[in-house]
Order: sequence, then structure tokens, then C-alpha cells
Amino acid sequence: MTVVLDAVSKSFGAVKVLHDLSLEVQDGEFLVLLGASGSGKSTALRMIAGLETVSQGQISISGRDVTEELPKNRDVAMVFQSYALYPHKTVAENIGYPLKIRRLNRIDMEAQVRDVASQVQLDELLERYPRELSGGQRQRVALARAMVRRPAVFLMDEPLSNLDAKLRGHMRAELKHMQHELGITTIYVTHDQVEAMTLAHRVALLEGGKLQQLATPRTIYEDPANLFVAQFIGSPPMNVAHGTLDAGTFISGENRVATGGNDTVKNAVIGLRAEDCRVVAPEDGDIKARLFANELIGDHTLVTAKVGEDMLSIKAHKDFEASFDQPIGIAFDSEKIYLFDKDTGARIRNV
Repeated sequence: MTVVLDAVSKSFGAVKVLHDLSLEVQDGEFLVLLGASGSGKSTALRMIAGLETVSQGQISISGRDVTEELPKNRDVAMVFQSYALYPHKTVAENIGYPLKIRRLNRIDMEAQVRDVASQVQLDELLERYPRELSGGQRQRVALARAMVRRPAVFLMDEPLSNLDAKLRGHMRAELKHMQHELGITTIYVTHDQVEAMTLAHRVALLEGGKLQQLATPRTIYEDPANLFVAQFIGSPPMNVAHGTLDAGTFISGENRVATGGNDTVKNAVIGLRAEDCRVVAPEDGDIKARLFANELIGDHTLVTAKVGEDMLSIKAHKDFEASFDQPIGIAFDSEKIYLFDKDTGARIRNV
């Protein structure tokens, strides 16, 4: 089922929290709405669900305008961060509740509950109560309750944020596999870029209620549309150094970097991914820096270098060692450079 948002806006009084959001979610797609707190992502999801009214624009599901429809008529199922389970009902009763509301006969209801419980590995827990379950098990109950309805669209609002890091990783894999198997269109809200990058077919990155970029995880990482996207996506975030761009040469202090273009920008930013940088001798580097810190992560050492007032991260070999404040060089390939206009945040592309 497709979901289309056409120039959708939302205001609370005089405050506009979503600005002309337009996007189309394809049938069977896993789309992630990503952004920091206050970016408008949960508001967008709640409007799709019908839990918030639309100030301007139109929402359609499978070609049908649902902008003014009640939530119960939209054929969507929502999974909340808080699980929202009934504490006095068993796992089986929680899962089967949507079917009970529809007055399905008991035999069919029990069969469907067992089937969906098997898909999320809850077969042995059907007689337990929520208080007897772990966080991950409760989340699977909430998912199963949504699945049993066989909705046109799954809507998920930060469903994994209450879980510990290890369980989040496990549940990400389960969610991705489950959505692939069921093929149900899914719109998922998160502030966690790792969740977005690992789960999504496409990511819609929001900031200040505006869509910054809509693309596949690979594209949004390798070809960011602007400075905000570049610094939001990546762990560690993209390195940035501030300076000027003079006829295609980036200048920051004593450093001069040929960028391959011919632009001139007064307030420019050069961007580099940590994995695209190498620590070398000062005389061999494209940029001269001083070592600020180095941290053994396990499979690599994360080196932090100071360039003027900017801090740059470099992923070095796990055996790398160096002294604090030691002069170093940072080398990189010219095709790995990103350039931005600091004043507008716009990407500067060499054409």
C-alpha cells in the first residue's frame, strides 16, 4: 500500500512544526523518518495515523484521501515506544484484542494469535502477563498485536528506544527480517541514525520541520545534500574544518587544499569522513594538525586531531600510538572531499 504526503503542514497555534512535507512511500517499503527531538518526525507519523489533524496539505493511502478520516478507518496499525500493553491481560489476550473488537469467532482468533506469536517467537509465552516479560518480549507482543490486524501500513514510533543496546541490535535484525517477510509498508520514526541506516530502504531526514534529504541510506551517507545531513549521519560525524574557498583552493590557517573546482566562497567548510583520512608524517599530509587524543576502540584507533579551532577524527590502525600534541599530517584522496557554504549550509559541487 502506498502512502503519499502532499505538501503537509502542521501548526500548533502560531508555531509551525511541519513545513510542506511531501513524500511518497512505496508499497512494501520500509521508510524511516529520522531527526532529532523537535524535528517534526513524530508529528508527521501521528498525522498519518489520524491522531493529529492536518493544518494544510493532503494524506492519501492507496490512492484514497484519508486527510479527514478517523484513525479506525485508515487501516493502519501503530506501535508505540511505551508498548501500551494491557497489564491485566495475558500475552495471548493482548495480541488477540484487535480481533476481539472485530468479533472474530474464538477458534479463528486463537489460530491467528498462535500464528503471529510464532512469527515473533512468543509461542511459549502466551499465558504470561506483561509484568512477567522482559522489555524485548513486551516489544514483540506490541508488534504481534499490530501484525495480527494485517494492516495496510505499519506505523512505528521509536519502538526500540526503551531497550538496552544489545537487545536493540537483536530487535533491529528481527524487525528487518519480519518486515521483509510480511512485505507490509512500514513508516518508522527514530532519532537513532544507526537504526535508520540499518533498517530503512529509504531515509527521510527532518530538521526544524523541513525535509532535508530523502534517499537510500547509502546515498544519504555518501552524497549528503547539505551540511546538516553530512554532520547528522555517520559515527563519528563527518569531520569539518572552517576556512575560505579561493578559486578552488580551500584555505584554513597554514593549510592549502586543492579541491578540483574553481569556486570562491568567503565562509567555506571542507568535510571528510573519518575512514577516508590517514595519519601520516606532517610533511606528507594534505593538512597539518596536532594530535589531541587517541582512543583504542577495538578494531581501530580513533585519533582526534586539532586543526585550528576544529577537531577532526581519523580511523587509524588498532596498533597506532602517538603522544599528545605531537605534530601529525592528515592525508586523504581529493575525490573524498565534501565542500559546503557555511552561511547557507548548501553543498558546493564541482561540475
